[in-house]
Amino acid sequence: MQQTLLSRAFIRRGHSVSMVVLDHGQPEGAVWDGVTTHRAYRYEDGIVGLRFVHPRWTGIWNAMARADAATYYVSCAGVRVGIVAMFCRRYGRRMVFRVAHDADCRPRELFVKHWRDRKLYEYGLRRTDVILTQSLRQQQDMKANYGQDSTVAGMLVGFPDRVPSFAERDIDILWVNNLAPFKRPELVVELARRLPQRKIVMIGGRYPTEDKLYDRVRDEAAGCPNLEFMGSVPYHEVNRFFDRARVFVNTSDSEGFPNSYLQAWVRGTPLVAFFDPDGVIEREGFGGAPASMDEMVARLDLLLAGGADWEAASRATRGFMDRNFAEEDILRPYLSACGLGCVSS
Repeated sequence: MQQTLLSRAFIRRGHSVSMVVLDHGQPEGAVWDGVTTHRAYRYEDGIVGLRFVHPRWTGIWNAMARADAATYYVSCAGVRVGIVAMFCRRYGRRMVFRVAHDADCRPRELFVKHWRDRKLYEYGLRRTDVILTQSLRQQQDMKANYGQDSTVAGMLVGFPDRVPSFAERDIDILWVNNLAPFKRPELVVELARRLPQRKIVMIGGRYPTEDKLYDRVRDEAAGCPNLEFMGSVPYHEVNRFFDRARVFVNTSDSEGFPNSYLQAWVRGTPLVAFFDPDGVIEREGFGGAPASMDEMVARLDLLLAGGADWEAASRATRGFMDRNFAEEDILRPYLSACGLGCVSS
């Protein structure tokens, strides 16, 4: 999502942008919103055990060659970081890596299974020109664990035309996330059982290799009359649910800096979450960062009363976004990392 928003912002400032993407049957070189796309490979193609090299490695490499960019930008820990680094080293191009999750900065917590892929990731980190992190904590971990300096870079978000009042909203609690184990979606079902009087909407798609978790949570949600399980919803349609939500909830035990936090805050939607990046939720008074389910339920009850606590949290989120997330300010470290000057939109 961030790469899509970033690409559009770059294009508005006169820069050309290409993306290397999976092959979903679209034509090579297809253009969306000014972004030229280059097909790498079909996810299901290749022989197990061999497809790591072909079509995956070769597909990415050839698509990067067709893009012929001055700077290559990659996000998320994994083998792609190593592939991009090798390409940039071979052809003398600039490389930017952006951290997407706290685990990207912690070798023991990496979401990377194979030793080979971990080594390729480490190879890429050592050879990237610029590393961008989402928080001070990530910056510190990247230095402590990998010995790499980095720059903290914020995230882009679209601002709405207006912010609905508490009374205009008809969803008490909203949860938006992929159904991955570390997101702990089963806790939403527990919340629904503890708060039967509250309307809860749950949005999230399947996470690779976690079909059983998705099916189990979906089936358990069906047994809670106050919980609506929506499944996957496109980003541009999710925003209307944030407009309707009185409180946004996050149950993850780890994250990077979720796009969903920004989608909530920019709409004045208080947040109650177990994961609090750099302590910003508690420090700024955005809703609450409870340490247990009991504390989460108590905080939700307080906010959903719709009184001064909700109003204060809603004002805090909007004020924070206005002060800290102007597009020009957020873009500055990205433009610098990519070796670009700022062209007025």
